[in-house]
Amino acid sequence: MGERFAGKVALITGGSRGIGKAIARLFAEEGAKVAVIDVNGEALQEAAEELKQFELYTKVANVVESQEVENAMKEVYESFGSLDIVVNNAGVIRDNLLFKMTEPDWQAVMDVHLNGSFNVAKAAQTYMVKEKYGRIINISSTSALGNRGQANYATAKAGLQGLTKTLAIELGPFGITTNAVAPGFIETDMTKETAKRIGIPFEQLIEASLPGIPVGRCGQPEDIANAVAFFADERSSFVNGQVLYVSGGPKS
Repeated sequence: MGERFAGKVALITGGSRGIGKAIARLFAEEGAKVAVIDVNGEALQEAAEELKQFELYTKVANVVESQEVENAMKEVYESFGSLDIVVNNAGVIRDNLLFKMTEPDWQAVMDVHLNGSFNVAKAAQTYMVKEKYGRIINISSTSALGNRGQANYATAKAGLQGLTKTLAIELGPFGITTNAVAPGFIETDMTKETAKRIGIPFEQLIEASLPGIPVGRCGQPEDIANAVAFFADERSSFVNGQVLYVSGGPKS
């Protein structure tokens, strides 16, 4: 285990499973004090048990509720003494073709991905501006480039890229960088839900995806965690407002 993030405090939203948990684990293994908030209390408890050897804060909180976010962040700051890294990872999918998509399905995705990230970033910048240091990393997606059956998700993930670039401009003068990681096909519970939605075994979805991935394999949560860590590194201070596609091949 390294000490790249020794003395740093990292907060990850939606960090109880998949990509979020891999990010939390990497930061913890690299010396950071880690805070995880999630709406799934059961999964959060399981993640806490898995990471019990590390200095960890967990709290059931909904990123859509700004007061819950602010309360959690205040507790993290008071417990750990700083707030250096924030990863906006919390997300949901409500996939469907446009003519079948309901307004609640559209709104739920907008609320979590966009309103949630806004709430988290706004609360975090209060502490980061005061410290003249911070790293905000938003988890976007290759779906931001357009994806059949994901009008809501694609729109939200594209919106996150706009938020990323704007925060980079506004917060950069305070020593705060804002960047985004855009995963391609990653083997997680969320992609398993996609397979279930279209009515095929998960293994079949993986097999169907491989021809479009130049490196010849699907992504793992750890692949995204590594990209997040690059942006979070103190030495990446001149990297700001960027979107890194982590998809096994080029995206534009």
